Amino acid sequence: MSAALAGAPPPGVASPNTRIAFLLELARRLHQYGTSAPRLEMAIDLCAHRLGLQADVWSSPTAIIVSFADLAGGGEGVAQTTQVMRLAPGDVNLARLCEADAIADRVIAGELDLRQGWRLLRALGAPEPRKAMLNTVASYGLSAAGIAALFLHSSWADLVVAAVIGMLIGVFTLLSANRPRLAVASDAISAVVATAVAILVSAFVVPLAIKSVVLAALIILVPGMSLTTAVREVASGHLVSGMARMGGAMATLLKLVFGTVAATEVCAAFGIHARDFALPPLPAWTDWPALLVAAVAFAMLFRAARSDWPAVIVAVIVGYLATRWGGEFSGRLPGAPFGVFVGGLLVSALSNLYARQWGRPGAVIREPGILLLVPGSVGFRSVSFLLERDTTLGMDTALLLVTLLVSLVAGLLFGDLLVSPRRSL
Repeated sequence: MSAALAGAPPPGVASPNTRIAFLLELARRLHQYGTSAPRLEMAIDLCAHRLGLQADVWSSPTAIIVSFADLAGGGEGVAQTTQVMRLAPGDVNLARLCEADAIADRVIAGELDLRQGWRLLRALGAPEPRKAMLNTVASYGLSAAGIAALFLHSSWADLVVAAVIGMLIGVFTLLSANRPRLAVASDAISAVVATAVAILVSAFVVPLAIKSVVLAALIILVPGMSLTTAVREVASGHLVSGMARMGGAMATLLKLVFGTVAATEVCAAFGIHARDFALPPLPAWTDWPALLVAAVAFAMLFRAARSDWPAVIVAVIVGYLATRWGGEFSGRLPGAPFGVFVGGLLVSALSNLYARQWGRPGAVIREPGILLLVPGSVGFRSVSFLLERDTTLGMDTALLLVTLLVSLVAGLLFGDLLVSPRRSL
């Protein structure tokens, strides 16, 4: 929601229940579409004020609590009603996030009746069409291929196998979405499938770099974004939400690593062992098409509207190049902390400029722009080393994870200072 609307006339007079119903539905949609706790609370507080209400919002990854008071009711700001919503953790959906934001702006500006706005928000909860599901499956495969080429410098065989496994995981993820019991174990099962397929292909078809293939195939499930959001929330004072999100991310990492270890042990028990030599890596020029493929995959993964695809692709490319330049400038690897800081700083500033210029949520730039910067793979490797009882290497990698997280979050915070955000999302 835009701060520029602070001076707009309030919408037509409506009953407190109607205003509260609209705000609750708005909060539900923002949470469902991946909005972090600080931004959600800010958006609902601003919108409530324009509707003549005082809202005290408490947001966490699995629940929202809102206390409302009618500013015109003479209650001295004392809460008159409190609503509790139990919600599943949200997932980034940029197209629907932009639609929810636009609906709220139109209601605040008086262009939409509150009941019409509520109905439009409810309509956003309709199931996605089959084409969107196919795009999601394709995005898993393209992301796996892009990461395999861009960061892991795998061979052509590794790239193809990682893409195929990624699409299999995408299909399984969609199938488990409406099956709560299966969804709880979906991360571990996906890791089992990815590792088992990679070992079987390496043993009987073509040799592979097993760890690289498995990591590339699972990259979408590795909770790098969740870890980054958790640190951002803790840094902004939202301790409960941040620590809860961090706990969920660590649980996901443990399930993924357990699945890979379990599949490896089962294959070994049947005498199936991957061949331990790798094919020649991809040539250096493949980095550029791989970067473009990854950018398109992220636009599909985050369900961005087609009109926003150019912005998403530019954000991903700029974030990666800024990180690479920053790492080279500091004389270290492209993933060095200083490079990640520079990438986060630039993406954050650009997202605020985009929001101010085009009047749309900065998340369109910010979320996909930092996806190549988040250190999810480092966290996966750290837990893997610890479970393999390589404590020294595991702790060293964990320290690198913390350093990268701090660097990225610092870059995002400094980016907000460099270009002040004019919108809450």
